[in-house]
Amino acid sequence: MTSTAGHRVRMTPGDRRDQLLDLGVRLLSTRSVDELSIDVLAEEAGISRGLLYHYFGSKQGFHRAVVRQAADDLIRVTAPPAEGEPLERLARSLEAYVDYVVSNFAGYTSLVRAAAGGDEALREIYEEARAALTDRIFDVAAADGNLLEAFGIADTPSTRLLARGWSAMTEDVVMAWVREPAGVAKAELLHLLAAALPGVLAGSTTTAGQARP
Repeated sequence: MTSTAGHRVRMTPGDRRDQLLDLGVRLLSTRSVDELSIDVLAEEAGISRGLLYHYFGSKQGFHRAVVRQAADDLIRVTAPPAEGEPLERLARSLEAYVDYVVSNFAGYTSLVRAAAGGDEALREIYEEARAALTDRIFDVAAADGNLLEAFGIADTPSTRLLARGWSAMTEDVVMAWVREPAGVAKAELLHLLAAALPGVLAGSTTTAGQARP
């Protein structure tokens, strides 16, 4: 049945909560987590503060739900494409990550700071997102069988540890670049970050070789 003009379709509780989370994520793109208040969201959504508390329980619960949604969005939009060479797929994933940070800089920066602060729940969300992004290096290798092999690198605990270090460096470099590009074009930035990965991971092979008797 087609609804008449002006007819208001009643949303299910789940749909309404999803709508509020989507709005919260959009607001987070231009402000910090601390600036994302119940009052702001209630005003933007045109609903009462009490209804927001009904869905999220508390301000902290609201913040954590929005950050979780934002982290899930980041993981989704940076997923490597299904087709192409492994390095090309990872490069496109890296470009999507840079574009995400550019578009959501205020919220992303506040998430990084919150993860380093005292909110254990936000730190856990951040670490899960970081791990998901880093593990793709090895997931693509497992699917195609030639990414790490092309570098002569084995999938070992030390390799994964160094990959997390590369991921942390990438995050720091990208955030610094967004604040001040210093004449570095995005294409050059992506090339520098991608080129750094095999060099960083090669350290695990060297160390392993030195450790052998």
